[in-house]
Amino acid sequence: MSSEKPIVLFDGVCNLCNKVVQFIIDNDPEGKIMFSSLQGDHGQMILKQNGLATEDFDTFILLKDGQIYDRSSAFLELSKDLQAPYQRLHLLSAIPKTVRDSVYSLISKNRYSIFGKEDTCMIPSPDLKSRFL
Repeated sequence: MSSEKPIVLFDGVCNLCNKVVQFIIDNDPEGKIMFSSLQGDHGQMILKQNGLATEDFDTFILLKDGQIYDRSSAFLELSKDLQAPYQRLHLLSAIPKTVRDSVYSLISKNRYSIFGKEDTCMIPSPDLKSRFL
């Protein structure tokens, strides 16, 4: 499945993930980036179509230009679409992926205990609803 706009798939019950989504929204004033929770119907469909795990989420995923990015690569690729100065975060791609993903995995494994977890996915406000699939 490809889309003209990048799609971020995120863990809808993770407080850290929801804060990252809010950060992206705040730094994408043109509304170029779309969102779907990994648990939602649309997110599940994208995961299945791309042969990805449909439960036990430990990453967010970016679907952009027909390609799938995950872990640190997803965030760094996504940073290209944010407003300045956050576009510069892509320069961190120079760090080897194994190192970046080790740090990412450490945070991901502990995100619920550090940042908390909700019982249900976040509900976007009416003015942002069109950006959520």
